[in-house]
Amino acid sequence: MKKKSSFLLLLALTALNFSASAQKIDLSKIGQILTNRAGTAAKTSSTSAGSVSQTEAAMGLKEALTQGITKGADQASKQDGFYLNRLIRIPFPPDAQRVATSLRAIGLGSQVDKFELSLNRGAEDAARSAKPIFLSAIKSLTFKDVWGILTGEKDAATNYLKRTTTSQLTTAFKPIIQQSLDKVNATRYYTDLTTRYNMIPLVKPVQTDLNQYATDKAIGGLFTLIAQEEANIRENPVARTTELLRRVFGGKQG
Repeated sequence: MKKKSSFLLLLALTALNFSASAQKIDLSKIGQILTNRAGTAAKTSSTSAGSVSQTEAAMGLKEALTQGITKGADQASKQDGFYLNRLIRIPFPPDAQRVATSLRAIGLGSQVDKFELSLNRGAEDAARSAKPIFLSAIKSLTFKDVWGILTGEKDAATNYLKRTTTSQLTTAFKPIIQQSLDKVNATRYYTDLTTRYNMIPLVKPVQTDLNQYATDKAIGGLFTLIAQEEANIRENPVARTTELLRRVFGGKQG
């Protein structure tokens, strides 16, 4: 019983510490949790007003992740979701940046701009396939994962998703990215631009793997948006749209 009480005390403190409100914490909630009788706090929904059970913690975290992923993926997959977002916009490949600079210098700036636009359109198109992969990872959360995320840094959930989905996302994204790049003519633009550049005397030829570059940037952009949503839910009470989220991430305000 002592072990169970200690665990519940830790869980209560964790839930209360996630609150971003300036109001005082109601310490009586800790007492309420510790007075729960056997069988009511560990694996089932608790009846005490201030307590959060293992089941509720897991459900709340999954709900928060689903909310953040849905918002992030929907935002990224809209037209200009990448292109007009300075945080995730995909620029000309860095290792080929000299191509863009040189081509602009000889009056081909419009072609460079078209290429960058088409590159971001490809990422926006591919982002639509990310949601099912993320949701599958959420369903696989163990309580150990839940506890680590709830007691971890403000981007702990995002880092969990990076560890568990990046490989799968890369495999899924590559053919979609390639198809998207071809569809919006990014591949043709890039081939035309690098061919023209490589014809300039004495320049070092560029051989960037455009598909890999776009895939990595598209996945990185999605994680950036998801990290924003995670931080928002942890820190902003208004972003906790359900009672369960408010209990798990902020507790009830006294």
